[in-house]
Formats: sequence, structure tokens, C-alpha cells
Amino acid sequence: MEFSSKLLENAVYEVSQLPGIGKRTALRLVLHLLKQPEERTTNLAKALEKLRGAILFCKNCHNISDVALCEICANPKRDESLVCVVEDIRDVMAIENTDQFKGLYHVLGGKISPMEGVGPQDLTINSLVAKAKEGKIKELIFALSSTMEGDTTNFYIFKQLDGLNINTSTIARGIAVGDELEYADEVTLGRSILNRIPFEVSLKAN
Repeated sequence: MEFSSKLLENAVYEVSQLPGIGKRTALRLVLHLLKQPEERTTNLAKALEKLRGAILFCKNCHNISDVALCEICANPKRDESLVCVVEDIRDVMAIENTDQFKGLYHVLGGKISPMEGVGPQDLTINSLVAKAKEGKIKELIFALSSTMEGDTTNFYIFKQLDGLNINTSTIARGIAVGDELEYADEVTLGRSILNRIPFEVSLKAN
């Protein structure tokens, strides 16, 4: 792809680094921005810069937040004895949209995936186990995607909890195998949370 401007080429390159965006799509987006009022492009740039520089991660659940303790963890009406383990913020948003879960979350920041070089030490598993040892958690719900990586991560955490008096469950398989939570419809996801099953039962099923 030939460019008449190095500035244009650089902008297209940076946009094309976003997931799911090729160079042709990136070019359309950049040309669209050039047609907009300068203020709109400037506001976008400022918003991204502020996002990158000021965003925080909740000190309790590791969810993305504007403050040290996210709104969910700070809400006294949430059940702190019930914790839902998810991969990232998109899963938190998906489950929250169902309005069926009233506990807290723990965001792992990914899944164990040796193929991608992601091990337990790269996730927030240690802080989850530490919280579990404090004795406040009565049930952990594994709500990772039903993929090999998700199942491996669930099992690893399950083994780390050995000897602790904590119930473990997993969302019901209303979510198709291989599906990501963020793409599940709210009704199906909500029912999967409500109809969760003991994790040990899911192990026998596999």
C-alpha cells in the first residue's frame, strides 16, 4: 500500500495494530478522522492518552477502575462471600448486564495458555488464593470460557484451593463449548450463573 504522506502512513500503521483491523480498514478510519472537525480528533487523542495514563486496577478484584476500589467492590449491598472468577473486564460487563449476580468478581487478566507463553504467574491467581485463605469467601464461581485454556485455568485454581473450606462451582453449559462469555446473550448467561453446578461435577462430566 503506497502512501502520499508519511504522517498518514504512520497513523494507518498504528490503527492497524488494533485487533481485528487490517490496513484497509485502518486507512478508512484515519481518512474519516481527517474529515471530522479537528476538535473531535483532538478529543479522541486526549481521551486515549488520559485512559492510558490514569486508568487504575481495583486493588480488590483487579477490574479496570477510575479509583483504587471499583464501584462493585465498594458497594455494601454486594455479597463478598460469593466471588465470580472471570478472564477480563468484558466478562464482568457481560455478567453485570444479566442483573442476576450480586456477589463480587476476581479478574484474572487472562487464561493459562502455554502455547501463548501465559502461565499462572502471569495472572492474578496468587491474590485470589490469598483472598480465599482469609476465610471470607464461601463460594467461588468459575466463569471462564469453556475452552481448553479456560478449563485448564479452572482446574489449576481448584487445586490451589485444596484444604480450604470453599465451595467451587462453574457456570452451567448453557454457554456452548468454545464460546466467549462476552458474546453470550444476557438470558443464556444469566441462567448459566443461576444454574451453576459444583466444579467437581463438571470434572466428572469431562
